[in-house]
Amino acid sequence: MSTSERGQRWWARAAIACVVAAVLVPVVSAGVMGVVSLFVAGAAGAVVTVAALYWFLTRIGVLRWVALAVAVLAPIIVVALFIRANLLWVVLVAGALSLCAVGCAHAALRESGADAAVPEYSVPPPQRPFLIMNPRSGGGKVAKFDLVRKAEELGAEVALLDGPDLVDVTALARRAVADGADLLGVAGGDGTQALVAAVAVEHDVPFLVISAGTRNHFAMDLGLDRADPTRSLDALDDGVELRTDLGTINGRPFVNNASFGVYAEIVRSPAYRDDKTATVLALLPDLLTGHRGPKLVARIGATAVAGPQAILVSNNPYGSGDLAGLSRRTRLDRGVLGAVTLSVTSTREAVNLLRRTRLRGLSQATAVELIVDADTPEIPVGVDGESVLLRTPVRCTIAPGALRVRVPRTRPGVKPAAPTWDWARLWEKAYR
Repeated sequence: MSTSERGQRWWARAAIACVVAAVLVPVVSAGVMGVVSLFVAGAAGAVVTVAALYWFLTRIGVLRWVALAVAVLAPIIVVALFIRANLLWVVLVAGALSLCAVGCAHAALRESGADAAVPEYSVPPPQRPFLIMNPRSGGGKVAKFDLVRKAEELGAEVALLDGPDLVDVTALARRAVADGADLLGVAGGDGTQALVAAVAVEHDVPFLVISAGTRNHFAMDLGLDRADPTRSLDALDDGVELRTDLGTINGRPFVNNASFGVYAEIVRSPAYRDDKTATVLALLPDLLTGHRGPKLVARIGATAVAGPQAILVSNNPYGSGDLAGLSRRTRLDRGVLGAVTLSVTSTREAVNLLRRTRLRGLSQATAVELIVDADTPEIPVGVDGESVLLRTPVRCTIAPGALRVRVPRTRPGVKPAAPTWDWARLWEKAYR
């Protein structure tokens, strides 16, 4: 057994010990009836809070604000009951032990560094790199970090998207390859990166990501430095190549994800850019209760999900706890799409999400193809953060290992995603 395996064994044993302690502390301190009271009060508070939040999102007028007040008061009342019964310390100790168990389990079940890292390939520096930069992206990071001058000093040709007219980025990238460019790069948002990445795949040239966007999700999952985009330029001198997947949706490329349903409908609203919060609160009641928006059907491989209110399709799956595409993908070369569907049409179904019920409410899966159909000829889709209208049925696919991404040899790296809690695996690691 290797040192790493021995370490994971002891982490697994520590996790199991913390779980046992978290159960015994309430039993010893409060007795069986006390434990039952704790569980009933805590469960009731959680159910009331979730139900009230669902009402807040799906109702308008006075009922919405009454529901919000209940959602705030319910956990306060539960804590007050625990204090009155002198059981709050028991809950806090059991909670601390539970958190310790989760931390130990993550350490025990986390993939090894070799399994979590995308393979790297040594490559010579490009001779004629061509970079497209959007000076407005990321609040002006191109100018702030003097990216144009630094790129040109490294031998790159730079095209700025600073004119008043819209530029066909795809045509610009194809023209650069025709003129002899042997690397294409982008300093801009994920949507622009996806368009140029598709041209790089089409002509089999490497692709460079410069983290000059707002959120830089793709750059984060490549392990790049998001705080200093100039470090991305190090790949022009001393870079390595990664082979990553590229998603497509009705032939349009995406590097991160495509969203259907509630989010896509909200982003499509003209009022969203001016007042995001007010737009979300105004549209959610009709979208969640089915009074607005197309009726969707998702076919994930051989499985059909009817009537989901939200669908997230990602270029490789996100971490197990991430249902909104806001977290990390440990690897971008698994050759599968990640798929999350959510359908909550009643208070009961909202409460069932506390148990992560898979009956109609929530599903997570992977597939090489996903098809979204609807009762309308076109539906709005959020593709890498941009709202577009696509004809139905919408077909999402994955191109495994299609994209040659050039990254600096020295970079922060990818933080591993939290592994799924699995009792069988945990027990096996602890006592096999």
